[in-house]
Amino acid sequence: MEKAYRIKKNSDFQAIYKKGKSVANRQFVVYTKVNKELSHFRLGISVSKKIGNAVVRNRIKRAIRENFKVHKEDLIPIEIIVIARHPAKDMDTLQIQSSLEHVLKIAKVFNKKI
Repeated sequence: MEKAYRIKKNSDFQAIYKKGKSVANRQFVVYTKVNKELSHFRLGISVSKKIGNAVVRNRIKRAIRENFKVHKEDLIPIEIIVIARHPAKDMDTLQIQSSLEHVLKIAKVFNKKI
């Protein structure tokens, strides 16, 4: 994912946590915050060390990033933070994708019906 699409700074994360809205399902928590200055979405991913070792955490992050690449054109310009919960470690990529799509639909970040 290109640099312009990433959220990396702690201050950006904290601002979205404080001022954004959150929705969740069993596997993911999604924080969203509207930013009128953006022409595209920005994504931050958080996977705790409690979920597993580096291999497991990176596999989850790759699956999340892949889902956002697939839906790149369908997302409104918004700042999004995805936090993985413990049940996500036992899921394969397709299950992660369907669960993430479900929580993103609840968060209403899609331009059109998916």
